[in-house]
Formats: sequence, C-alpha cells, structure tokens
Amino acid sequence: MKINELKPKEGSTRRKKRIGRGPGSGHGKTSCHGHKGQKARSGRGKGPGFEGGQMPLQRRLPKRGFNNSIFASNYAVINLDDLDKLKDVSVITPEILVEMGQVRKVSGGVKILARGELTRPLTIKAHAFSKTALTKITSAGGKAEVV
Repeated sequence: MKINELKPKEGSTRRKKRIGRGPGSGHGKTSCHGHKGQKARSGRGKGPGFEGGQMPLQRRLPKRGFNNSIFASNYAVINLDDLDKLKDVSVITPEILVEMGQVRKVSGGVKILARGELTRPLTIKAHAFSKTALTKITSAGGKAEVV
C-alpha cells in the first residue's frame, strides 16, 4: 500500500452538484433557485429568526435576569492530580504550566482545584486556590502562594 494508492471506500463519496452549467445538467437556467422572488436573488436567505417582517420571537420576548459576565473572572483550572504528574518540578508557576502544555493561556489567571492527591511537597504559585486544594497542599508539606 502506497499513499498515492489510497482511495475513499466505495460509495462513501458523492460528486459535487454543479449548478448553472446548462440545461443538460438538470441544474441549469435558474440554478435550482426557481423563478423570481426574494429566494431567487443573489446572497439570498434572510437568516435564522426572520419571520417575513413580523417581529421575530427573540425580539417579542422580554429580557429577563441579570448578567454579570463583564466582571466574571475566567480562570484556567487545573487539578492537583495533574500537578502531581509533573515530574522534575518543585516550584509550579502559571508560566511553567503554559510551557508544559497543562494550561493553554493564563489571561484570566490560574485556579488550583482539589481533585486527586499530592504525593510530594510542591510550592505552587497561582491566582486562586479552592479551600480543599489549600488543605491538601499544606498536608502534603507544600506551600500555596497567591500571585
């Protein structure tokens, strides 16, 4: 088997529908758009929620509730069992977590959660800790520092 001999399984692919290529294709002339009208125009379609000019449902219903998302803190979370897997590291900082691929980005800060156990003392520097995580870190002989 060579890479240039690979093919999709028989019957798993279909040919592309070529519209607007003459009457012999069966999709010529109006290109499957019918005759005239709003739905025959270019860039057609009014999008989801359009109800023919009637006030759409999402605008008829009242807004309810409270959204405090502009003040929400979006932490990148990591658990103790994930930190315990990081060998050859005794001091853990957000930058080290990004380097090792444990956290994607630290823009909103890093929060340590308590799933799993620590088998060795670690010094962990993060933006936030859960209460249970703090007790587990100190009971393992480690230190938790808020950055």
